[in-house]
Amino acid sequence: MKAAILGTTGYTGMILLRLLAGHREITEILPGSSSHAGMALCDTDYGLSSSVLSSSVLLKTRGREGRLLSVEEVVAAKPDVVFAALPHLASVKVCAPFFGNTPLIDLSADLRLKDPLLFERTYGEKPPRPDILERAVYGLAEWFTADIKRADVIANPGCYPTATLLPLLPLSRAGLLKGLVITSALSGISGAGRNVKQAYLFCERSENTCAYSPGRVHRHQPEIRQGLDSVAGSGLDILFTPHLVPLKQGMAVTSVAELTRPLGSDEVEAVYREAYGDRPCVRLTGDRIPETLHVRGSNRCDIGWHIEGDRIILLSVIDNLWKGASGQAVQNMNIRFGFAEAEGLSLHGEI
Repeated sequence: MKAAILGTTGYTGMILLRLLAGHREITEILPGSSSHAGMALCDTDYGLSSSVLSSSVLLKTRGREGRLLSVEEVVAAKPDVVFAALPHLASVKVCAPFFGNTPLIDLSADLRLKDPLLFERTYGEKPPRPDILERAVYGLAEWFTADIKRADVIANPGCYPTATLLPLLPLSRAGLLKGLVITSALSGISGAGRNVKQAYLFCERSENTCAYSPGRVHRHQPEIRQGLDSVAGSGLDILFTPHLVPLKQGMAVTSVAELTRPLGSDEVEAVYREAYGDRPCVRLTGDRIPETLHVRGSNRCDIGWHIEGDRIILLSVIDNLWKGASGQAVQNMNIRFGFAEAEGLSLHGEI
C-alpha cells in the first residue's frame, strides 16, 4: 500500500516516516513537504538510517528518490492513504485535493471539534472546512473503532485529550463519575512542535516548569468535553490545567473525579478490562503509579488509579509523539484498512 506524509520534516512527520518504513503493509512512502520540496531526505533528517534512505519503499517516488515531494507531486502519485502532519488551521487547506478521493488521517486540530461555533471560540477563527467537520471521525482508536473502519476522514486526537479521555471514558460510560473533574497534565516540550521560540529554548525550560492556559482556557478542554459527551452524554464538567515540564517527550495526566457510589479497586479494574481487555495499546497498572519512561517510544497508554473515599484519582501516561500523535495515526490506519492494530508500532517502552 502507498502512504503519503504531508509535513515530513516536523516531529510527527519524522516519526510517521520511521513507523511506516517498518510497516509490513506499506510498500511505498511519499514524503511530502511544502517548505522543503526537492531537498534530499538525508539533508533534512540526519537520524534516518542509510538502509531506509536507500530502501525500495522510498526509491519508488516517481524519480525523486529519497527526496521530499511537493503537494502536487504527492497528489499525482495517487496514494492509498494520506497522513497530514501539518500546522493547525492550515492542514485541511493543503489537504483539499484528497477529500473525497483518498482516506485522510489529519494530525492537526482542524477537524476535531464538530461544532463550528465552538471551533471558532476555541481557535479564534472559523473552521477552514466546516463542510468536513460532521463527516470527520474522531480517531480515539479504542473508542471509535467501528466508525474508523469505514471513515475516509479521520481527525487524529490531541495528545492531552488522548491521555485524559482513555482513563475517564470507561468509568464515565458506566455511570460511575459525576460532577466536576479536576485534571492536571504534564507535557514534554516536543508537544509544542518543532518551532523556534524563546519560551522553548533549553535555557528557558531546563530546571523550570509552569502551568499555562488553566481551567477552561486551553484549546484541548473543549475536545476533552466533547469526547466525554459523545461516549456517555455524561454531563461531566472538567477543569483542565496543562503544565510544561523539562522533558523532551512524555505526558502524565492526573484526574480527580467524584464517584456516584462507593467502589472497590477490583470493580474499577473490571470496568477497565471490559473496555480495554483485548486492546494492545492500553495497559492497566492498578495501584502502581505509571511513569512516562515506561511508555516512551511506544504507542501504549498506561492507566492506574487510587480510590480516596468518594473520589477516584486516575493516573495515565503516554508518549505525546507516539500515542499522542504519530503512533495513534498509524493505529488508525491499521484499523481503517483491516491490518493488525499494532502493526508497525512498538508496545515496549525505552530503557
